[in-house]
Amino acid sequence: MQVTIKELATALDARAWGDLSIAVSGAAEPGQGAPGQITLAMAPKYAEALKPGDVAILAEGMDPEAYGLAAAIFAPRPRLVMAGLTRSFDPGPDIAPGIHPSAVIDPSAQIGADAAIGPFVVIGAGVKIGPRARIASHVSIARGTRIGADALILAGARLQHGLNIGDRVVIQPGVVIGSDGLSFVTPEESGVEEMRRTLGKREEIKKQKWVRIHSLGGVEIGDDVEIGAGSAIDRGTIRATRIGRGTKLDNLVHIGHNVIVGEDCLICGQVGIAGSSVIGDRVVLAGQCGVSDNITVGDDVIAGGASKLFSRVPAGRIVLGSPAVEMTARMEIDRATRRLPRLAATVAKLQKSVTDLLDKA
Repeated sequence: MQVTIKELATALDARAWGDLSIAVSGAAEPGQGAPGQITLAMAPKYAEALKPGDVAILAEGMDPEAYGLAAAIFAPRPRLVMAGLTRSFDPGPDIAPGIHPSAVIDPSAQIGADAAIGPFVVIGAGVKIGPRARIASHVSIARGTRIGADALILAGARLQHGLNIGDRVVIQPGVVIGSDGLSFVTPEESGVEEMRRTLGKREEIKKQKWVRIHSLGGVEIGDDVEIGAGSAIDRGTIRATRIGRGTKLDNLVHIGHNVIVGEDCLICGQVGIAGSSVIGDRVVLAGQCGVSDNITVGDDVIAGGASKLFSRVPAGRIVLGSPAVEMTARMEIDRATRRLPRLAATVAKLQKSVTDLLDKA
């Protein structure tokens, strides 16, 4: 796919310079460009590798003539331009139009206009697939699930029964949606329940067996959600687990049963959210964050990497650490921790001085 510099600048809503008729078909990092590629040099340190005659994306204020460029596009906000640029050159997955002859589709399923169904896809009874949806190979979609328009479901995803999935949802390879939640009970009070009641004291340890609580709820996923490879979203026990519109999940994220995640959240890799927790809108959970069960995380909270949220977090907080506390408090705690060896040495000297004085008395 080739576009001219003029067409690309228009698509990016950015200012262009030089020979706008030059056609490009891809992007490259500085020093690695080939003919027909546009180089990403959105800071002076990257522009040092540019060669005369290159075409490049520069930051506002950089001088394309100084680098001998043939053409340039200026990026007022580089990462936003990157989003548009990569979208322009992304060919998308190879899913042929129409329904592949190896697909197994229940007669009661409804397939929307211009949907594409790849090889070895299995679609169950009563499933509804929206128009222009694209479903890659080896995907399974169980009975009664509904998928909106323009959805993209990639290879090997497993969508269980009774799900509601919105428009323009992207589901990466290996995702599992609608598996049973970890929901079990013991005939008598369990050790976990006792620990919570007594705050850690065990009165008597008994043998216990776990009895399954079946998951009757579904999963509801809003429009424009993206779910990263290998992630798992458990179905609710009675009500549905819900993911709000515009939320993005990274790879290997686990959302427990009955969880509610708000709109436009960013949930990074290896995050785990335990059952029945509520995550507000525009929340950012960095990699390896853990959220305890049955707590609420308010709107616009940002949690730093590997933070562990054990209790309610008010809206707007920036938290860090385990247990997670406000970032300013965590930095003070860390500074104090680093001073502990020196403090211990000082205390030891004072103790020796007092002991020596007592020995002389």
